[in-house]
Amino acid sequence: MNWIVVGIIILFILILIPMTVKIVTEYERGVIFRLGRLIGAKGPGLFLIIPFVDRMVKMDLRVVTMDVPSQEIITKDNVTVRVDAVVYFRVVDPEASVVKVMDHIRATSLISQTTLRNVLGQSELDELLAQREKLNQALQKIIDEQTDPWGVKVSAVEIKGVELPETMRRSMAAQAEAERERRAKIIHADGEFQASQRLADAADVVSRNPTTLQLRYLQTLTEIASEKNSTIIFPLPIEMMAAFFRHPEEKKS
Repeated sequence: MNWIVVGIIILFILILIPMTVKIVTEYERGVIFRLGRLIGAKGPGLFLIIPFVDRMVKMDLRVVTMDVPSQEIITKDNVTVRVDAVVYFRVVDPEASVVKVMDHIRATSLISQTTLRNVLGQSELDELLAQREKLNQALQKIIDEQTDPWGVKVSAVEIKGVELPETMRRSMAAQAEAERERRAKIIHADGEFQASQRLADAADVVSRNPTTLQLRYLQTLTEIASEKNSTIIFPLPIEMMAAFFRHPEEKKS
């Protein structure tokens, strides 16, 4: 009979040990409630609680990476787009995250979706595409202010993708192509303008010194003569040769 009592006592102790001895890791905290009243957060490491009187809720303090489901948004300039994002957050106050909100992860997800629609709905499409970093900072600030009473710190919000309607993608592609053609025409026109300026400068130099034109003419003949497999008939204006046959006295005059 004594062995039965001893066995019962040992069994009771074995049942009480897991209920009394608690161990939490470095990235966790144990929020303790005694008869329903908040005692505080304990850990990391080993500690004891009173069985049947204390209740412990574990909270993970690591950063949570949460995908925000794709949201359909109407921008300020009445363009319908689908946007998805990712939110990085962690629990900084385990007591508040247990006492002040039922499910801090779900609550953060819902507030992120609502904020994403509100903020991006007040932005134009060009701002959404070109100033994404600015919008990320605005989203992070607003969501963090909403989750701060829950003991949740939102460290970053990143807009992952913006899905445009097919008609809008075609319009933007046509606009980009027109912009490229415009730049190409401007560059070509600038080249023509610069070339015409150089030609005008050259003509001005030749008009002041006719001998320059004759030298250029002879140089062209030399370049053409280097082609051995061609027979070229090159007209030679008499006016250009007049300087070579002019009488010395006429040259002096």
